[in-house]
Amino acid sequence: MTQITEEYIDSLAPNAGAIKNGNDLVRKNNFQLLCRTVDHTLLFGECKGSGKVPYSCSVDFIKAEQPVFRCSCPSRQFPCKHTLGLMYAYATGKAFTVEEIPADIADKREKADKRDEKKRETAETPAGTESKRKVNKNALAKKFAAQLEGVELARKLVQQMVQSGLASLDNRSIRMFEDQAKQLGNYYVPGIQTDMRKLLFLIGSSENNEAIYSQIVEHLAAFHVLLKRSREHLKARIEGSSMDITSILEEKIGHAWQLSELREYGLIRQDVELVQLSFHSYSDDARGEYVDEGYWMQLHDGEIVVTRNYRPFRAAKHMKEEDSIYLVVQTKELFAYPGDMNKRVRWEEMMMRELDERDRMTVRSFAERSFTTAIKNVKNQLKNPLADKNPIILLLAEQIAKSEQEYVLVDDQGVRMPLASISTIGHPTTELFSYLNEKLFSHVAVLVMFENDLSAGKLVAQPLALITEQEMIRLFY
Repeated sequence: MTQITEEYIDSLAPNAGAIKNGNDLVRKNNFQLLCRTVDHTLLFGECKGSGKVPYSCSVDFIKAEQPVFRCSCPSRQFPCKHTLGLMYAYATGKAFTVEEIPADIADKREKADKRDEKKRETAETPAGTESKRKVNKNALAKKFAAQLEGVELARKLVQQMVQSGLASLDNRSIRMFEDQAKQLGNYYVPGIQTDMRKLLFLIGSSENNEAIYSQIVEHLAAFHVLLKRSREHLKARIEGSSMDITSILEEKIGHAWQLSELREYGLIRQDVELVQLSFHSYSDDARGEYVDEGYWMQLHDGEIVVTRNYRPFRAAKHMKEEDSIYLVVQTKELFAYPGDMNKRVRWEEMMMRELDERDRMTVRSFAERSFTTAIKNVKNQLKNPLADKNPIILLLAEQIAKSEQEYVLVDDQGVRMPLASISTIGHPTTELFSYLNEKLFSHVAVLVMFENDLSAGKLVAQPLALITEQEMIRLFY
């Protein structure tokens, strides 16, 4: 069973408000009944609500990696404040009476076991046979044809914008193109539609400086490549070519990968432990969503991967808001999306354990010692117009030094890497170095995010976290 700590409960909460409300229930002694089973796999009780009848709530840890929350309250948040409060009461040492498992929960456990067994039987495919997932080839061909039309529509819109002169587009013209871009929603190309919106957001930016213009040119060039490769790819799919699972093109067009597909194509890793090194939450106006982004290291091989949780603006208050995690995540199955550096990953079930000194040592052991090698890898990534423009690498710095007005990382060969702020993050972090003990600046692992600053004509790196033998210091979360 997962150790139920306050930090672990925080990681399950949908947002900061739910954390506060759950703790308030315990502080105000709103729980009229606190019970647990003898094996600690079930917590249940009653919590005073706004009505006469208290809410019945429970948290079932029979599958420790996938706890089940139940509550009779009408809240649309999941888990609700009552189930969170129940766990906070347990974690803070409140007295729980040992009771037999309630009959209704025992019945639900039995039904869940039967469903799981049926799923396992359905998922099992004998060796040498094809997957049971059926594909409607006619429907798929029609979808590819529609996507091809969408690509052509996007190409015409970009052509019209360029011919009109990007600098001469006023707010009225931009709104007109935005209305036309909405039509892309009819062609199953949400990825291309989002890229079009990002281009229009950049063009309509109130900042009319050289940096914005450079971003527009870069985005326009990448968008041109995306449309060209999408057209070639979709034509090949119509002619019978199989799905490309080695590149991000499918997702860039708009394919939403299902876990069953990732499993079918072998894009899955078994028994993985991950440590979150940094966390970033931001709003993506082009997507109309909040994005919670975590940067993690896999402890078995040192690969740095990313998790992204998307919350549409309209439904954000009803969805789980991800946050920084300071524990080690353990998952039996880690699904990896196609990509290059910093692949996007996802898991369905997890357990957690405390982060200890051995984990920090493991993380540090995977840090890249050669800045020359790191920069080469970053530049190779940036050569692909469709790749992520902000790769992340953990570097081992022999020293963090201050050179005139800037901080620089120095590797054991004396190669220096200047640190600065990048536009993607929008928040400075190097300024925080002045508040840190300089003893931390020797032989330290530094997580950095890169960006190609076209206006300045150089590669820029911004620090996100420091990892020493004794502690992990997040500069951004």
